Amino acid sequence: MLRLRAVCPFSWRAFQFRSCSCKPLITEMIKCTDERQIFDLIQKSKAILSEKQVECAFNILWQFQKQKTSFLKNVECVRDHPQFITLHNLATSQMEFMNDDTLVNVLYLTQQCATETHGLLVEALVTEAWRRLERFDINMLSKFSFCLANQHLYFSPLMGKIADIVHRKLETIEDLRSLSILMVNISSLISQHFQDQLVNKTEHLFDTIDSSQVNVARRIVKFLRNIKYSYYPLLERCNTVFLSNMNHLDLDSISKILSLYHSLQFHSFEFVKMAKKRLTEMISLFNHPHSFVKLFVALGPMAGPEEKEQLKSTILLMSEELTSQQALAVMGAMEEMESRNSHLNKKIASILHKHLDNYKPIELLKITRALIFLHFQNKELFVKLRELLHSYLKISVIPSEISILVYALSILPSPYLDEVEVSRIEAVLPQCDLTDLNSFATSVLRWIHYDRTYLDNTTGKQLKLLQKLDHYGLQRLQKCTNLNLLWEELKSLKGDWFAESLLEETVATLHRLMDDINYKNVAEIASFLSRTNYLSTLLLDRIASVVLQQTEKIHPFAILPIILPFSILNYDPPQSDEFFGICVQHLNSYLSVLDPLVLVFLGFSLATLEYFPEDLLQAIFNIKFLAKMDSQLELLCSSLSMRVQLRLMELNRAVCLECPEYQIPWFHDRFCQQQYNKDFECILDKRKKPLPYGSNSITLGKLPEMHWESNTQITGSTLPPGAERIALEFLDSRAFCRNIPHLKGKSAMKKRHLEILGYRVIQIPHFEWNSMALSTKEARMDYLRECIFGEGKS
Repeated sequence: MLRLRAVCPFSWRAFQFRSCSCKPLITEMIKCTDERQIFDLIQKSKAILSEKQVECAFNILWQFQKQKTSFLKNVECVRDHPQFITLHNLATSQMEFMNDDTLVNVLYLTQQCATETHGLLVEALVTEAWRRLERFDINMLSKFSFCLANQHLYFSPLMGKIADIVHRKLETIEDLRSLSILMVNISSLISQHFQDQLVNKTEHLFDTIDSSQVNVARRIVKFLRNIKYSYYPLLERCNTVFLSNMNHLDLDSISKILSLYHSLQFHSFEFVKMAKKRLTEMISLFNHPHSFVKLFVALGPMAGPEEKEQLKSTILLMSEELTSQQALAVMGAMEEMESRNSHLNKKIASILHKHLDNYKPIELLKITRALIFLHFQNKELFVKLRELLHSYLKISVIPSEISILVYALSILPSPYLDEVEVSRIEAVLPQCDLTDLNSFATSVLRWIHYDRTYLDNTTGKQLKLLQKLDHYGLQRLQKCTNLNLLWEELKSLKGDWFAESLLEETVATLHRLMDDINYKNVAEIASFLSRTNYLSTLLLDRIASVVLQQTEKIHPFAILPIILPFSILNYDPPQSDEFFGICVQHLNSYLSVLDPLVLVFLGFSLATLEYFPEDLLQAIFNIKFLAKMDSQLELLCSSLSMRVQLRLMELNRAVCLECPEYQIPWFHDRFCQQQYNKDFECILDKRKKPLPYGSNSITLGKLPEMHWESNTQITGSTLPPGAERIALEFLDSRAFCRNIPHLKGKSAMKKRHLEILGYRVIQIPHFEWNSMALSTKEARMDYLRECIFGEGKS
């Protein structure tokens, strides 16, 4: 009993002021030490139990359940016990005598005690609560909304009524705990204007909560995830709460926070670093699949080599106990971990195979994608997967589900679709958004590629389907009138079909909706231009204008994606000095807060544009920062880690060459030995004759010995009088913007650096080299002679 009192002191306080007639029986209930005793008491007293005693009985049963670990809960024994059914009947008969608080509390407790979510008692309680809804206070309203959420009634008229009440009473609400529960539960039903109101109210009330309120902060992040809004000011404040309570966060909390951050694409190096340490400490604590799978999924992708092996060996030992969903979660984590443990891969795949009939289409796609990524080979499993996907496809009528099934089929070996399935795709095209259309197109193109490669055949139905996809994609763009809704469809689009068929029309649509670009979506539109390599001066000028006008409303975390397209596409907007100056100034107070990789990418992007803010560079090029960055690289996948190291090297080179007065040393010789040996170079004497290639050469990967003279000019190795170095670079399509032959920022910076090092740089564009005019070897040789030696030279 003392243990039970310690676990739930609040619950007992709730019953301290009941009427005198209730006290003796409630006291007896409190003394009970297990379910059997409480059920015996119900059996003896069922004729006299009041509604408050019924509430107390439910409460105590729930406390007993909470004390047990999830896999030891005897929910079936409780739910099927005759006296639990008696308790149900008593609650039903006494419902009208319950006050509002008791009514909602009994509903909550019956659900927690494993009552069927749509059972008669639950339905009766919900109906009665709906009748009283307008008089509920904010706390009861939040608990009631939680009960509805447990029944998955997110889109019900009743949840809509709750949303309306919250909207009407929002100004008077001062309890952020209750409001955060309501926000999560009504998030599927509210307008964007109401979303903004809730975000503003949350900011206003945030300082009223204690810094230990992890659950409130987590619900706020979940709300932002639900409405797909990465609102940095709130995310940052919630992150501070999580960091200050890291030592008290359990596996479940850390796992959920990491998942929410991933969905919002919110990156906190400090949180990930501390979470990794905390999760690593838990490896030896769990020996049951329910908990260990959760640990495997959360820690695996960011674990070090030793921890990964420990996780894999442990999950292998308990693999026979995994449920279908646990095996699916493990396979997803193994994909993120790029697992090459063939024994574990085969074992998890065999479990998936055994449960394959029970998976939904989206889960079948996850399985297919993971197996293909991990290069798993099992003909029997792939045959079964294909059969299931085809069977689902023949009966599905939901566009998004059909696109998932078609995509999964397209990545399997030997993809094909029959006439019936093609007809099913064509039937749903008018209902598809751009995401679904893009998925279909990617699948069809993969199908065409396979047929051409292996069957030397392309059927008319494939080409006809592509034409229809083009038609509906263009039609959807032309009808679009809302920039935010358009962005929801654009943000994940990639691939050849979108770039070749829809990109021009997409940019035209963005031009049409350009006035709707504001501080909330400016970073998103900028990221679209970066991703597509499309130089639209109209959109870039609008982005710069919004930043200049609304700087204070833009969070410093958004500055990198805003600057990026200007850097990538090599474009200076009007008032460029003011624009970049404001961006840099806005960042200064956050230099110690931003993740190391973000600072490196910021520094590189600005260097590409010939901006070298000293405060930013001093924040990057110091021992403390570089040590911090090394520790972050350990948490990143190999490809991203290499990209960060390359950008740091390129930034280091840019600063050494363009700002020698900063006295920042060059420290990338070893890293560059195998990175930059690709520049074709030659040396001509004063008569334009080649000199022997040797110690006079320089490469971008290994800077010449240089020193800072009084005029800050870099001095490299010397040449004979009148001689010149020439660097010849062939530029493929990646060096230019997608829509016009405008040199991108990285290639422009490389040319600039070679010129600083004393080279005459000759860049040969692919569209000239591959033109009809240079279709013969002789024409190409004449072209090169003219570029290198000048007209008439040989």
